[in-house]
Amino acid sequence: MLTLKRLEELLANYPTVRIALVGDFFLDKYLDCDRRLSEVSLETGLEAFQVVRVRCYPGAAGTVAANLKALEVGTVCAVGFTGDDGEGYELRRGLERMGVDTTFLFVRSDLLTPTYTKPMMRERDGRVRELNRLDIRNRQPLPDDLQTQILQAVEKLLPEVHAVIVADQVPERNWGVVTDRVRTTLCQWAAQRSRPSSLVPRPIFYADSRTRIGEFAHFFIKPNRFEAARAVSGTTPEKVSLAEAAAFGQALFARTGKPVFVTVGELGIVVVTAEGTWHIPAVPVTGEVDITGAGDSVTGGLVPALCLGAHPVEAATIGNLVASITIQQIGVTGTATRRQVLARFEECADAIRPQRLA
Repeated sequence: MLTLKRLEELLANYPTVRIALVGDFFLDKYLDCDRRLSEVSLETGLEAFQVVRVRCYPGAAGTVAANLKALEVGTVCAVGFTGDDGEGYELRRGLERMGVDTTFLFVRSDLLTPTYTKPMMRERDGRVRELNRLDIRNRQPLPDDLQTQILQAVEKLLPEVHAVIVADQVPERNWGVVTDRVRTTLCQWAAQRSRPSSLVPRPIFYADSRTRIGEFAHFFIKPNRFEAARAVSGTTPEKVSLAEAAAFGQALFARTGKPVFVTVGELGIVVVTAEGTWHIPAVPVTGEVDITGAGDSVTGGLVPALCLGAHPVEAATIGNLVASITIQQIGVTGTATRRQVLARFEECADAIRPQRLA
């Protein structure tokens, strides 16, 4: 069980951790509109929304990077691509401001920078709501030469990092950074570097994938309960109980041979290892919450702890703590500091004691 002293020790050493972050880097572009300023277009007769502010943040894999750097992880190397466009400029600038190494974030004139454009409308009564999102994505397979560049970059970084985090965001097979070729090669490298006698190999290979989490052999994996259900059963149920999430996690552990972290929303996290299965309750929070990016927050807290030798249950508890802070930041993908994590633990340590399930 995680203690305050142990948490302080782990967090104090986050600046020594080096991570390669491989995957789909998106730009999250918020357009803040004000309904009181709306005009009618002379050409179309439609309402023309008036943008009063533009906010840009690194999204998808960039959200993981933001969480890692907010926790003061020492080195985060981005491996992926952007287009040679304005969105790519904003994305790289955002990452570099955080202190992320963008040496291996390749700039491509033949590709678009993946972008989630989110119009946010402030209504006349002051309420703010998100309008239809506008997505910019590449609608073609990732070029072979770029796949080669990505794998060469990871191979170069392997001797230097404590962990390789894979953030597989694009749902279409082979259209994002984590193509079949890239994933297969990474799994081969994970197998070669996995020591059966060690709970935590070096470097750690860790994956979060929206649609293909079940295809990451020899990886630590973090599906949510619905992704775990789909990976095991081939279907996505409307509801997944805690017991079902644990069973799906155990089935995935049998495939990958590495710890599995199944996030179960308001119920917390289920952790499956060779030693057994645990449930770590979610941190109790009050007031309005925004769960956007909560899973990335879990990753940001969890992986550096694993790199420092934390037991998977300890690491998942830290991930829970981080997510409990970020979900209280409304209208933006939040982050948490080490100081905030320590304070949150002191508030709720008794409420988040791990419970062994099997």
